[in-house]
Amino acid sequence: MTTELLSVDPLTAAHRLLGADLTCRGVSAMIVEVEAYGGPPDGPWPDAAAHSYRGPGARNRVMFGPPGRLYTYRSHGVHVCANVVCATDGVAGAVLLRAAAIEAGLSAAYARRGESVRPAALARGPGNLCSALGITMEDNGIDIFDPDSPVQLTLGERHVSAEGPRVGVSKAADRPWRFWLEGRPEVSAYRRSPRAPAPGESD
Repeated sequence: MTTELLSVDPLTAAHRLLGADLTCRGVSAMIVEVEAYGGPPDGPWPDAAAHSYRGPGARNRVMFGPPGRLYTYRSHGVHVCANVVCATDGVAGAVLLRAAAIEAGLSAAYARRGESVRPAALARGPGNLCSALGITMEDNGIDIFDPDSPVQLTLGERHVSAEGPRVGVSKAADRPWRFWLEGRPEVSAYRRSPRAPAPGESD
């Protein structure tokens, strides 16, 4: 069962999502960059940068399972971002979809992002990825392996990836929990949060 492949820790799930095909509302793309996120202090992967760190609530409850669900949120109250939930039911873990390469449905992606956007930048960055594929806040909690779901994920072969610290987080800022496919122009540039401690002074 495909869901079982994501019933793992966030790092393993992140590696399994690289190279996967994501299809939504007329656009298909290959995932080329992801970030892993853990959960609260009493869980197996304490992660102060995760939305689940303070425990389950109305907004983040989907992060606590079951795996294979989509967790969406608004970054800065504007941009929709999407995570794939992993681990097991009741245990928080998720993988942020940071960037993808559009493989089909370019016209739909351009209609959503604008004709002046370069092809490599259409789904570069988590907000742009959701915009290009038409992922919305209403998709929160859906099963991405359900054949009737508007957002569907198909896992492929595992890929060799590069790793580095996550982008823009102010806590747990040094963890090398961002993974990407080297040589892909769609991968975003690393930017450290100005609120993060100096490199080497965070976990």
